[in-house]
Amino acid sequence: MSSNHRNRPPPPPSPSAPPPAASATPEPYNIIPINDLLADHPSLRFPEVRAATNALRTVGDLRKPPYLRWNDSLDLLDWLGAFFCFQRDNVRNQREHLVLLLANYQMRIHPPPDVIDSLEPSVPRKLRKKLLKNYTSWCAYLGVTPNLWPTDRDPRRDLLYSALFLLTWGEAANLRFMPECLCYIFHHMARDLNRILDDYIDESTGQPALPPFSGENAFLHTVITPIYEIVKIEAESSNNGTQPHSKWRNYDDINEYFWSRKVFQRLGWPIDRSRGFFQKGKVGKTGFVEQRSFWNIFRSFDRLWIMLILYLQFAIIVAWHDKLPWNGLRRRDTQVRALSVFITWGGLRFLQSLTDAGTQFPLISRENPFLIFRMILKTVVSATWTLVFGILFSRIWAQKRKDKTWSKLANDRVTTFLEAAGIFLLPEILAIALFIIPFVRNFLEKTNWRIFYLLTWWFQSRTFVGRGLREGIIDNIKYSLYWIGLLAVKFTFSFFLQIQPMIAPTKAIYELKNVNYTWHEFFSRSNRFAIGLLWIPVILIYLMDIQIWYAIFSAGTGALVGLFTHLGEIRDTRQLRLRFQFFASAMQFNLMPEEQMFQEQGTMRIKLRNFWQRLKLRYGLGRPYRKIEANQVEARRFALIWNKIITTFREEDILSDKEVELLELPPDIWNIRVVRWPCILLCNELTLALSQATELKRSDKRLWNKIKKHEYRRCAVIEAYDSVKHVLLEIVKENCEEFRVLRQLFEDFEDSMRAEKFTEEYKMSVLVKIHGCVVSLLELLCKEKKDVNKVVNCLQTMYDVAVRDFPTEKKSMEELKRVGLAPAQQNRLFFENAVEIPSDDNILFYRQIRRLKTILTSKNSMNDVPKNLEARRRIAFFSNSLFMNMPRAPQVEKMMSFCVLTPYYSEEVLYSKEQLSKENEDGISILFYLQKIYADEWLNFLERMKREGAKKEREEREKEKEEEREKGKENEIWRGERLMDLRHWASYRGQTLARTIRGMMYYYKALEMLTFLDSASEVDIRDGSRELVSRSSSRRTDDISRSPADVSGSSRNLSRASSDVSMLFKGHEYGTALMKFTYVVACQIYGDQKAKKDPRADEILYLMKNNEALRVAYVDEIDKGAGQKEYYSVLVKYDRNLEREVEIYRVRLPGQLKLGEGKPENQNHAIIFTRGDAVQTIDMNQDSYFEEALKLRNLLEEYNHYYGIRKPTLLGIREHVFTGSVSSLAWFMSAQETSFVTLGQRVLANPLKVRMHYGHPDVFDRLWFITRGGISKASRVINISEDIFAGFNCTLRGGNVTHHEYIQVGKGRDVGLNQVSMFEAKVSSGNGEQTLSRDVYRLGHRLDFLRMLSFFYTTIGFYFNTMLVVLTVYAFVWGRLYLALSGLEASISEGSSTNAALTTVLNQQFIIQLGLFTALPMVVENSLEQGFLTAFWDFIKMQLQLASMFYTFSMGTKAHYYGRTILHGGAKYRATGRGFVVQHKSFAENYRLYAHSHFIKAIEIGVILTVYASYSAISKNSFVYIGLTISSWFLVLSWILSPFVFNPSGFDWLKTYYDFDDFMNWIWYKGGISAKVEQSWEVWWEDECDHLRKTGFWGSILEIILDLRFFFFQFGIVYQLNIASNSTSILVYLLSWIYILVAVLVFIIITHFRRKFSAKKHIYYRFVQAIVIIAIITGIVLLLHFTNFKLIDLFTSLLAFIPTGWGIISILLVFKKFLVGSAVWETVRSFARFYDIMFGLVVMAPLAVLTWLPGSQEMQTRILFNEAFSRGLQISRIITGKKTHTT
Repeated sequence: MSSNHRNRPPPPPSPSAPPPAASATPEPYNIIPINDLLADHPSLRFPEVRAATNALRTVGDLRKPPYLRWNDSLDLLDWLGAFFCFQRDNVRNQREHLVLLLANYQMRIHPPPDVIDSLEPSVPRKLRKKLLKNYTSWCAYLGVTPNLWPTDRDPRRDLLYSALFLLTWGEAANLRFMPECLCYIFHHMARDLNRILDDYIDESTGQPALPPFSGENAFLHTVITPIYEIVKIEAESSNNGTQPHSKWRNYDDINEYFWSRKVFQRLGWPIDRSRGFFQKGKVGKTGFVEQRSFWNIFRSFDRLWIMLILYLQFAIIVAWHDKLPWNGLRRRDTQVRALSVFITWGGLRFLQSLTDAGTQFPLISRENPFLIFRMILKTVVSATWTLVFGILFSRIWAQKRKDKTWSKLANDRVTTFLEAAGIFLLPEILAIALFIIPFVRNFLEKTNWRIFYLLTWWFQSRTFVGRGLREGIIDNIKYSLYWIGLLAVKFTFSFFLQIQPMIAPTKAIYELKNVNYTWHEFFSRSNRFAIGLLWIPVILIYLMDIQIWYAIFSAGTGALVGLFTHLGEIRDTRQLRLRFQFFASAMQFNLMPEEQMFQEQGTMRIKLRNFWQRLKLRYGLGRPYRKIEANQVEARRFALIWNKIITTFREEDILSDKEVELLELPPDIWNIRVVRWPCILLCNELTLALSQATELKRSDKRLWNKIKKHEYRRCAVIEAYDSVKHVLLEIVKENCEEFRVLRQLFEDFEDSMRAEKFTEEYKMSVLVKIHGCVVSLLELLCKEKKDVNKVVNCLQTMYDVAVRDFPTEKKSMEELKRVGLAPAQQNRLFFENAVEIPSDDNILFYRQIRRLKTILTSKNSMNDVPKNLEARRRIAFFSNSLFMNMPRAPQVEKMMSFCVLTPYYSEEVLYSKEQLSKENEDGISILFYLQKIYADEWLNFLERMKREGAKKEREEREKEKEEEREKGKENEIWRGERLMDLRHWASYRGQTLARTIRGMMYYYKALEMLTFLDSASEVDIRDGSRELVSRSSSRRTDDISRSPADVSGSSRNLSRASSDVSMLFKGHEYGTALMKFTYVVACQIYGDQKAKKDPRADEILYLMKNNEALRVAYVDEIDKGAGQKEYYSVLVKYDRNLEREVEIYRVRLPGQLKLGEGKPENQNHAIIFTRGDAVQTIDMNQDSYFEEALKLRNLLEEYNHYYGIRKPTLLGIREHVFTGSVSSLAWFMSAQETSFVTLGQRVLANPLKVRMHYGHPDVFDRLWFITRGGISKASRVINISEDIFAGFNCTLRGGNVTHHEYIQVGKGRDVGLNQVSMFEAKVSSGNGEQTLSRDVYRLGHRLDFLRMLSFFYTTIGFYFNTMLVVLTVYAFVWGRLYLALSGLEASISEGSSTNAALTTVLNQQFIIQLGLFTALPMVVENSLEQGFLTAFWDFIKMQLQLASMFYTFSMGTKAHYYGRTILHGGAKYRATGRGFVVQHKSFAENYRLYAHSHFIKAIEIGVILTVYASYSAISKNSFVYIGLTISSWFLVLSWILSPFVFNPSGFDWLKTYYDFDDFMNWIWYKGGISAKVEQSWEVWWEDECDHLRKTGFWGSILEIILDLRFFFFQFGIVYQLNIASNSTSILVYLLSWIYILVAVLVFIIITHFRRKFSAKKHIYYRFVQAIVIIAIITGIVLLLHFTNFKLIDLFTSLLAFIPTGWGIISILLVFKKFLVGSAVWETVRSFARFYDIMFGLVVMAPLAVLTWLPGSQEMQTRILFNEAFSRGLQISRIITGKKTHTT
């Protein structure tokens, strides 16, 4: 369809249609003014919009609503709104929504319809099927008939059904999180609609049927509000999420209530509030009960743990009898013993059934009897199998012992066992068979036939989701090969390097006798217990090391997939030069639509042609640049796009003006015969060509062939020749004799070249002179003041060289005159009065002069252009992506429509002047910090401000004067109109809303440009290109080539927009872009911000004013008095005509918005204002780029391609973490995150097929998701990681998630250690909650076994295994401590055989450290995209900057919060701030954040290692001790020192001193009701222990059991004291408690008298202290005299009794709710304060030592800010605050 045809004006209204009502203030509209089709709006030019609008107005003969005065201007949505009592603004909103959907659907019809002004019947039918697909599936699942009647008789029904659903959805508010609830509502409303359409007569009234509710907003009040109220009641009963999940119903519970057919009887229609559903406590949990227990990991992934446990048992049995498994399995005894795995298997099944019944008891007690029966039956059956296998196994051995050999009877019993095992394995065999043929499994699960449900009833409950999740055969093969290889390596490694080496030591220790125990032994042969302690770390590593193997295999697989997708082929400027000649063809192929508009898409012929074309582009086959020269339209289109990209870079200040000239493509002028490549590609090429011409004595043909081998050299030579020719003929007057001589001279040159005799007729050695003359001429022309006499002299010299020296055969003057190479008359100097230099207004001429000069004079490769690393990275990525596989781009009009949604609360919008200039305690402002971090971008910004009109001194480039002038420039920047530019510049380098909006609005700008290019003719592009360059030249050159005084006022005020490609637009681009793209920011409290005059509100308005496609949605709260409030979802925009903010829609909500988690609720209220087929969810810390936005329509085409057996429903795209340059810590986080969002996601999508939604910026199939619960889940606490649940939900409902790496967006990450830790705490807690969720349980059971493995190890399994690594360290050090204190280690060391066995055990422990550092994926990804040497060097630098310390510290954060969340809860949103981190964090702040997660645990491990060093028999060998404990000590140091190593000024002596003083003040501050955590230790302590008050019974029991470990110190150490006199009696331990009691008594006495007398009667307090001290000294003296007590015992006993005290406190905290208010609690609090002081001193000790060491501060600064140093950051000034200047 031609552009002219499509954009013709709308037809006049028909006579029957009434004219629109005149109004002084027309009703505001969102995107298109539907109510006024005659309005002058570019979107109304589309016939599809008119067709959709007219289709909605075909009310015709439908029965009119009874309570509405009908007129012909109303449409079908008004008709539905009147009958079903929808809100007016809901109707208006959904009208535009539906019109845009229909119009965009019709635009994409292929081939286009014959009548474009009428809606194709297939369009509303297709839309209705997609919108109601979930509804029809729900009906089929329940076995009810959908209330969707055939639409063949009346096509309006498709529109009515779609509109009815959208109106229902648009007003459903929080109910949108419950898709089947909406299905239930729609089901009944569709039935009422059908009755109205069929003129059904209500039997009870005898009147035509009407919906069962009426009145204003009746649908909201009578349908939505009752269900909303029960959701609200349940949310309130959760006590802000602190109540156990099993005690209240969340969104999923209420939604799954509608998965039963009984809901029709239980709820009825209309909604009856008297039903039990609406009564609190009458209906319990539905479908699943979330129980806080580690058993969830076993329940959800039982198949994994069964596999691991059974193999462990099998391997131990085989290894016990022989070192080689194939030898051991030849023995009959080993074979039969291996059969015992079936007993274990049966026992695990029994355990699984018990955990199912135990955790789901609240569900079972309320569900149908069949579920209860199945649970009981599975328990009985599994117990029976266990018993049967046990009996059969014992009978085998009984027969064998009886016959004393493997007799026939014994073998028969083995056969019987195997037959039973075969029956037991039948379900597994069936599962394998269905895995091989997945389509059969999908059919069985998705069918709703009851016979198939009965067949699968035994294995799993019937649920609406989680059916038919199997992938295709090809995908099955791919991820099967991956996991088969991984498991083969894992099990081989485990057998030979973990299990088999442990067998001999186990046997030796088991048989060890005459052990000399040094303590009291409660049981005989306790060495068996020691065996268990030695095996525990090995078993833990065995259980978690698949995570390590996954990291290794994913690194290799990700690299392989990345190579096949051609990632990283263009990494730098050198590789860019090699590929740039193919860019125009690549860009035309990928970014421009195909010329054949009506050809069939997706055919095999088209695919093969596209494949061959990509191959030619990628590898240079067919020399595509020749096509560029032949097809100038393609080259000019490419130049427009490329130059727009470069211009955008300049606007972002990542390029300087000079770099823009070097990078941009010049216009097609001066009759240049070749493509005019950017200067950076032609640099040094002419110099090399000149060298070849002068040094090589070859013929014309051979010399030219030599030059032609290098395309850029060929182009440089031709362009230089053509340009020099044009310049000389331009500056010489045309009618003079000199002009004719020059023209004749060039004709002679060209004749000689055509005859291939140039090298014969001219001396190539003279070319150097000519080159010098030309360069001199260009230098004269580039000067501000041009001396004509010098130009004449230069031309004369050039003429003499060219005429007299250059030819091989010299000619006389007469001969020169005869051939026209000399003037006929010699009456004046040649060229005198013949030169006319163009005026300065000829900007384009001088721009080309500078380009020519650069080509002639450049002698380096310019590999450092551009200077800015971010600019290099973006150019390289974009260039590389053009050669990757991506769908062909359609025309913009035919692309899918698209929307971006960003949730915003109260983060920074724009940095204010005060924020930028305010200095922190070190005297550093944000602006100063940014100037040093982004030094080159700051200079570019100043250059741009100068060019755009700021009055300041002319900038000189000498480095020695830089700072003096910079101060003057910055002072100018702070004033006037440039202040806003400064605020923008700073905000675009932070994580602000302004940066996010700028990035997202690039989509809009890109679509406008692409729309223009789609429809622009060759003449438009050619003329437009020249005009753009001319205007941009006048703007830029005036400021570069001339002083500010010479710049005219017009050029000084010339804005950048005036020279942008947008000036070429014809008018329809704006409308097309709005039809295809909108941006909604969900500013939840924008209304409150406006009311409170918050500056953020004005800044948001400013952003709306400057971004046409930006819309803001917020929740408006209106107080109606008497405690009544109304809530509205409001959408606003900035009206450019009215020049103010206007309200577009106001949709009332049933109540308060936030019932669950804040962010998903905010997204949910705003999603009704989004438009299009797809929606991209973007967070507040993200950014996008113009060049990437150009590939948007390619990305959206992915929805039309199959990936496996399904089309995508969620498109994952890669992210670039842009905060990595701030500090080394930010770099570590960036590297880790980059590996996860690139290689990690790549492997998850292909081949593993388990990629979920791990956050933004994934693109959702909008209509698919809004009909299935939305783009996130919002239940309180359980869905705190709301994003990933969208991926879970997508997979469970049969969606498909893909990953695409040819497009990227930016993302910011936390840059300070405290920010990073809070973020990881939030994510770890979120994974803890995921572990409890129904989504994880269902995916663990519904995915096939291998995809289940992938899912586990890439979600909660990563955090669980991280926790196992920490537990392994604990198990190892506690095991070593037991061996040392018990005396068993010494006994083992005495014998040679057992000593060798112990050495084997010691060597085995090194495997524990395998999980601590898994950096391989990060290194591999960097190697792929940056090159191996660069990646390897980066890895070395990271290690030198203590990256391992950071990652070890991070591991502790993950383990602590994940484990605590599962055990006790406490997950919550933690605001990280997203700010710049240059401020020193106090010791008190670090202690508050890391005391329980790191410091105390590190101290515990450190004490264990210290005690072990003191009493271990092998610690005398220092090498053995160091080798055994070095990694554990590294963990201790990392957990203690990391908060200070990565803290600015962390080793500053003065700050450390003040920090300690502040810490002690915080410890002793009493606090009060209004005291905060930051002020008082008591408030912090109460908050830190609050999770124990809210934990469940089993959580309390497990916490007590874990705390009992602290008593082991006392039991083990007291027997080592001299006072014990080597006694092993139990009395020694019991008597040691006397010391504990005395210590407690002394502490209580001192505390009591301090409180009573320290304030007023201080002498009494001192007297009591003296008595206590005297008593203690007396006791010590008596012990020294009457016992074997020695003073060393005094210090040694501290290691025994201090842990005991901490254990007592920890146990008492579990009983906090019983002790609060009692005297005991006050004592506990006092003891806890004492312990925190002691812990603080222990942590402070190494910090003080490092602070005292000379040079430590400088070293720490270098470690923390090394990367910034290399980019010019003056950290010494920042840290010390000793700036030489101020901003």
